[in-house]
Amino acid sequence: MKVCHTVAECRETLGQYRRASESIGLVPTMGFLHAGHMALVKEAKRHSDRVVATIFVNPTQFGETADLDAYPRNEARDLVMLKEAGVDVVLIPEVADVYPEGDETIVETTRMANMLHGKVRPGHFRGVTTVVARLFNFTQPDVACFGEKDYQQLQVIKRMTRDLGFPIEIIGVPIVREADGLAMSSRNVRLTPQDRQAALVLSRALDAAEVSDAPTVDALRDVIATAISTEPRATLRGLDIVQAETLNTIEDRLSGAVAIMLSVEFGGVLLLDQRVITL
Repeated sequence: MKVCHTVAECRETLGQYRRASESIGLVPTMGFLHAGHMALVKEAKRHSDRVVATIFVNPTQFGETADLDAYPRNEARDLVMLKEAGVDVVLIPEVADVYPEGDETIVETTRMANMLHGKVRPGHFRGVTTVVARLFNFTQPDVACFGEKDYQQLQVIKRMTRDLGFPIEIIGVPIVREADGLAMSSRNVRLTPQDRQAALVLSRALDAAEVSDAPTVDALRDVIATAISTEPRATLRGLDIVQAETLNTIEDRLSGAVAIMLSVEFGGVLLLDQRVITL
């Protein structure tokens, strides 16, 4: 496994693969890896000859400096996991390599970035699409894998890829969960033991939604909100029920594929979970 700390070095290595007519799969990460990231690597290996992973804690998608500073990091462990998973190249760029001095260019999906979870974290998806567009440019992959846990992010990236004409297949990979049902996330390590237990209310709320016979958006929202309210340590920050692929609003009655997206805070740590149900 080759570890590159500059974009130029990464491009040179990937160029060798392309000249050998080998396809490239990309797995962008912010590090502090877990089994969910390894599922992305596994999927990328299924769809490409070579896999490049990136580790970059992207400053432009964090609303507060404190949140950026608190993001967990363990580069040495990450590299061991990626090597064991069979990754060919890891790009770990410096901030100045991704955002050069005087940088003033952004990439944004104007509608999809400023709705739903984008209202909870203004500017977040602008930071995501800007960095992902740059990583696409740096690595020029044939496929790129993203987790379905960040469901709105996945749809935003799909839309950006389509709109900008990137010749890249975007693959969504199902959520990997802990044995007790909590969606794996790098943020989970920041939970206290009490909040870690309380966070199980996320999957319980989605389970309740899936077995509910609620006929309308409002009725289903009540089912989920009621389930969340049973956990006093949980603060509901966002609850969105929308059409699965377009994220368009559902006015009244539920039908077809419906995406449920939850943003819930536990002791200052914001966790996401989601489920797509078909009615």
